[in-house]
Amino acid sequence: MPYRWTETEDPTDSAPLARLILWPHQSMTGKGFATFIGITAAMLSLPLFAVLGSPIIWVLLLFFLAALWAIWFALMKNRQHRMLHEELAIWPDKMHLAHVQPRRPPLTWDANPYWVSTHLAPEGPVENYLTLKGGGREVELGAFLSPEERVALRDELDTALARVRSGAPRPPSPGDP
Repeated sequence: MPYRWTETEDPTDSAPLARLILWPHQSMTGKGFATFIGITAAMLSLPLFAVLGSPIIWVLLLFFLAALWAIWFALMKNRQHRMLHEELAIWPDKMHLAHVQPRRPPLTWDANPYWVSTHLAPEGPVENYLTLKGGGREVELGAFLSPEERVALRDELDTALARVRSGAPRPPSPGDP
């Protein structure tokens, strides 16, 4: 699954009890990128052998380089979009979610984990729409995950929140004086 939990036994202000990092599915690694560009360059260069020694090769070489550059540029643009991720950190008294997009400031949400609830809507903008509700707001989590992964993530989140609540004293409710 495209997410990873890390947990600590002794949380501090900088190290939470649990940290969840989610990212979109990524189908191409760095090695795969190099292999794809190499194979594409080899295949695009095949027609150049037919005109080797002719002045036409220079015209075809320009088209070859332009096509190779366009493919490289598109893949690099895709790589920037793959940098999208979400980070959820849970302390005994605080929960922080950051939706990090390339070249944009992160969208953040903070709430007390004691009052946070998870919601899974079978019908929503996406199938099995997962949200966290607390701190006066409801925020989406893992929109880029598959519906089955969102169901599994909700169960894991509920378990993590129950563990945090069982070890922490009950804070005052938002409506208490």
